[in-house]
Amino acid sequence: MIRAEVVPPALDGERVDRVVALLTGLARARISDLVRDGAVRLRHETVRVRSSKVRSGDTLEVDVPDAETLEPLLDGGADVTFGVVHEDDHVIVVDKPADLVVHPGAGNPSGTLAQGIVARYPEVAGVGEAARPGIVHRLDRGTSGLLVVARTEAARVALVDQLAARRVTRRYLALTWGHLRSPRGVVDAPIGRSRRDPTRMAVTTRGKEARTAYEVEQRYAEPAAVDLLGCTLETGRTHQIRVHLAAVGHPVVGDGRYGGVRESIPVGRPFLHARHLAFDHPATGERVGFDAPLPDDLAAVLAGLVPEDDAPT
Repeated sequence: MIRAEVVPPALDGERVDRVVALLTGLARARISDLVRDGAVRLRHETVRVRSSKVRSGDTLEVDVPDAETLEPLLDGGADVTFGVVHEDDHVIVVDKPADLVVHPGAGNPSGTLAQGIVARYPEVAGVGEAARPGIVHRLDRGTSGLLVVARTEAARVALVDQLAARRVTRRYLALTWGHLRSPRGVVDAPIGRSRRDPTRMAVTTRGKEARTAYEVEQRYAEPAAVDLLGCTLETGRTHQIRVHLAAVGHPVVGDGRYGGVRESIPVGRPFLHARHLAFDHPATGERVGFDAPLPDDLAAVLAGLVPEDDAPT
């Protein structure tokens, strides 16, 4: 049986043998045999070196003997928990809890939202890429809140087109260190992989266009000076809000990767929540919008802060 997949952005730059393992469930030793036998093709060319790197959008083909075909990668999601804000025959709007990875990738082969989605909505397994069925955009592991999942291929294509045309509205709440000089503005700076650490993103001239609009919703004075921001994505780069706010000197509270962890306000994850999502419904064309309240852990953090106007003088 020939397994043909398009490499998702999450696996960009990974070794071909690791990607084949994630997409087929086969052991690395067996994949080595398949490469040796010429059974793995990347961009329609036979792979000779299993450490070859793949790129997002590459076509990957694997000749897997029928007897060795394993259960689909996305089995085993029955224990994955997540909230559902809306569902119909075409889309599912999910309220993702923090610490849940959206789809399988390097280091996270199981227990993801994608596997939970397939367990609850089996038909989604045939929508889009095998490793990210129905997924058209994602949230970082530590970020909570809303994302939309396509239930049909037509819905997926329509939503991907809307994202590309920037017709999907995505608004977040973020708590940041310090007070921003302007109560509202736009951070317009390209984002790409850090040269020093490829697991981090950075503002770089080699990056892709990225724009984040923000507005200060509340300033706090105690136990530290922090701002609660409403942020709107105009583009959707990896770690975009976190990178942009760190780049202007106001990292997200609790964000250890980008300098946001400090003792005065302990948070177990970045204070970042996708609170509003709006798009044109792929079946009706009607503009629909959804909201998710701040989860308990972040609400508790806010409850312990003193607004600037109420701070002792």
